[in-house]
This record gives sequence, C-alpha cells and structure tokens, in this order.
Amino acid sequence: MVAPEHTPPSAWPARKPRLLLVDDQPVQLQVLYRTLAGEYQLFMATGGEQALKVASEQLPDLILLDVVMDGLDGFEVLARLRQQRDTADIPVIFVTARGGEDIETRCLEAGAVDFIPKPINPSVVRARVRTHLTLKFQTDLLRTLAYVDGLTGVANRRQLDQRLAIEWARAQRHGSALSLILVDVDHFKAYNDLYGHQAGDDALRLVAACLREHVRRSTDLVARYGGEEFACLLPDTDADDARALAEALLAEVRALGIPHRQGAVGGVLTASMGVATRRGPAHPGWQPALLLGLADAQLYEAKRLGRARVCAAVLGQEGG
Repeated sequence: MVAPEHTPPSAWPARKPRLLLVDDQPVQLQVLYRTLAGEYQLFMATGGEQALKVASEQLPDLILLDVVMDGLDGFEVLARLRQQRDTADIPVIFVTARGGEDIETRCLEAGAVDFIPKPINPSVVRARVRTHLTLKFQTDLLRTLAYVDGLTGVANRRQLDQRLAIEWARAQRHGSALSLILVDVDHFKAYNDLYGHQAGDDALRLVAACLREHVRRSTDLVARYGGEEFACLLPDTDADDARALAEALLAEVRALGIPHRQGAVGGVLTASMGVATRRGPAHPGWQPALLLGLADAQLYEAKRLGRARVCAAVLGQEGG
C-alpha cells in the first residue's frame, strides 16, 4: 500500500515528474540524487552549459540548480532558460552553500521559485520539491483548461487565434504553405429542434472526435470555431493536400451515421467545408485574418451550392 504522503496530488500527471539536478560537485549531486530517487525521473548535469542542453532536450518539470559553479553560474543559467520559449516557464529552485538574506533575495529576484541552503535537509528538499511540482501541475492544468473547449474537448477559439498567428508568422519567415479548413455541421439548428439540445451536444462531440482522429499530425490543430463550426489549422500543407484532407473529413463525418431526418443529405448528419491556403511569401499588409476570411467565404460557397461538399481557394489567386 502506498503511504498517503507519497500519493500524487490529483493535478499530477500519470507519469513520473521529471527533475533536473545541477551541481558542479559530484558529491553534492549524489546527495540530491539519493534524496529524490524513486519518486521522480531524474536527470543530472555538472555544469551550466550541460544543464541548458539537458533542459532543452528533456524539458523537466522542475530544476534544482546550484548557484556557484565554474563557467556559467546558476544566475546565468536561469537567465538563459528564461530566454528560450520551451524552457522559460520551468520552475527553478536554487540550492547553494552561500547564506544570508542578500543571496536569498537575489535568488528570488532572479526568478527562482525557492531557495534551499546547503547542507541540504532531505525532508525539506522533498517537501519543497513536492510543493512546487504541485503548483506547477496545477498551473499547467489551468492553462490547458483556458485553451480547451469545454463541450468537445478540442482547442477553443482563443487557442486557434494564437496558433494561427504563430503559424502565419512561421510560414512568412520560411515561405512555407499554411492551410485552414472551416467545418460547419449542416442544418444543425434543425437537428437541435428535432432531436433536442442534448442530442445536439452529443453530435458535436462526435464530430469533434472524428476530426481530431483524422487530423493526426502533432503540428496540426483542431479547434471549435464557434457554435457548430470547427477549424483545422494545417501548417506546411499545400492546397492539394488540404483539399484532399477536407474531402476525407467530409466522408468520415458522414460515415458517423448520425441520423438527421430533416434537410440532411442521405438522412444522416453531414458537414460543409471551406478550405483556404496561403503559399510562398505573403504580400505586404497581409494578416492571418485574411486566411480565416477566405476559408469562411469558401464555406459559404459550399453551403450555397447545396452543402455536404468542399470548396477551396488559394490566397491571392483568382477566387481567393
């Protein structure tokens, strides 16, 4: 039976938390390792440069960092961690033999979440590590909830807007393609009126799960755009591939076989899709909203032509 004090809090992930231990004295590093071994997945570094490399590769949940080291000291390591997007939010606890209020104040002002003096007290180290991991995972959970649609579990509009801005800028830098599919569930108001709002919610969940299952790349994003509309953001995807994916999604949504007796094609729930692609360097003044606008115009065209179909265009070309 697991002792109550070792039961992970509910906010913790199922995996073992990852800790990076940094100290240029191997003896001190071993003391930390023995103190924390068993409950955590541990990585070690004996210098600042190595610490930065391991942090970038492993993305630990928490770093215990010695202040005084040859080469890069702890303050410089922390400053560099904060400059990198992937490591900027990793909490850092400074561990040092230097005492006094001045050094403790400097550590906290530098951005560390805590300060542990040497020689360490193992019980204190374990307690503080546990506290700061819990705070970190609770923050991660809140951040995730802020970017997830509560009904369907896919990304929400806020996350879509942020990712679109990021991917637009990346496509502009590299001259790469960027595509967007807007998906609208056909005759959804009639579906709600006929089957009830609970059935409508269930249908949206099924459609969202279908989109997420078939938009598979880790770089892609499926989001609820609003109401019965979804968006699929597809970095590094040209017009032909985006249209092919939209056609496949069209078939998969229909294959769900959700009954819809009123105004539906084939008696089942269907979707209409508008696809927009930008490729090559953007014209001066182009903004991400143009891609959304073009996808929305293509979606409107698909609905005008009878729904349950795909319409597509490329930004800047005729029809886009």
